[in-house]
Amino acid sequence: MRSIFLISFFFTSISATSQVVLTADGPGDTYALINSVLAPNYNAIEVPDCNHASFGNHIDEVFDTDLNKNVFRFYVHVTPDNDRCINFDRQRNEIKTYASSPDNLKAVVGETVEYKWKFKISSDFQPSSSFTHIHQIKSVGGSYASIPMISLTLRKSNPDRVELRYTATNDQNTLKTASLESFRGKWISVHELINFGDTGSYSIEIKDISTEEVLLAYQDNVMDTWQDGAEFARPKWGIYRSLNNASDLKDETVLFADFSIEEVSGTLSVEDLKEKAAAILIYPNPTSGEVAIQNVDPDSFDNLQLYDYSGRSLPLEDRLYRNRLNLSGLSNGLYFIVFKKDNIMVKVLKCFVK
Repeated sequence: MRSIFLISFFFTSISATSQVVLTADGPGDTYALINSVLAPNYNAIEVPDCNHASFGNHIDEVFDTDLNKNVFRFYVHVTPDNDRCINFDRQRNEIKTYASSPDNLKAVVGETVEYKWKFKISSDFQPSSSFTHIHQIKSVGGSYASIPMISLTLRKSNPDRVELRYTATNDQNTLKTASLESFRGKWISVHELINFGDTGSYSIEIKDISTEEVLLAYQDNVMDTWQDGAEFARPKWGIYRSLNNASDLKDETVLFADFSIEEVSGTLSVEDLKEKAAAILIYPNPTSGEVAIQNVDPDSFDNLQLYDYSGRSLPLEDRLYRNRLNLSGLSNGLYFIVFKKDNIMVKVLKCFVK
């Protein structure tokens, strides 16, 4: 059976303490806009302009008709682009936070940070078989700073795939994969939440914006999210790919929109919320029609979601009335009723429709 975290997973309830948003505002002065948000009066951009000055800026802004707004466009060319005229076996076109960024854009031990953004790759995107990173969480300082702690990587394979990769040291592992085909030519939203520490936590949910389908999700409530010796951790977004197999590649553009970095606090006790919801039951089960939701404490949940066995979210319009859920008309099989409180998943019940 698919993990329930593929069907629905939760982000810890939070109250905002600071949020920084980088949004495209139209053609012109793109570098100045990015720097004004991520590192005022400094340079938060790592582009291959130095060896490809004839092309011009490798990040610009265009109007996107799907989102009906301006978005950032990142270019990378198989030749002559490189990595800042420092490395020539790879290409880097990224934006970042770093030492000169404001403190609220740099994560330290004990902080919880929420990262959100959108991206779109081409319908015929060709990734490298070595690495094509579009997002990284990296440490600054310490002996492990050269390797990203978290990376979202596109990789040539059979089939091509998206990989969520992780390391707390220098031994990187793949936590989760998804078919790249489900990402091609679509606007994708990403919601990532990290509590930074030796016993921190990590969660990510990646969705197709048009359908709300969850394409990749992962959660670990006890995870080493701090590389020893680090001064702080910071995000990077863009295109960072290997040239080891350049014949596999082509010139690409990747669109990005609505970068958000938010330090959050006020974490509620997940265990307390789950305890409140522990007594919730549904009856009858199996059912061919309506089920009653029993033993409901008014504070036990504030949101209910319904998923089929494949993890597809089902609309609840005209199905939910007070503490009764109408499942008539659904195909026979297994369904999941997910109860949430303050966006925390506190109870999952299996329901069989016959």
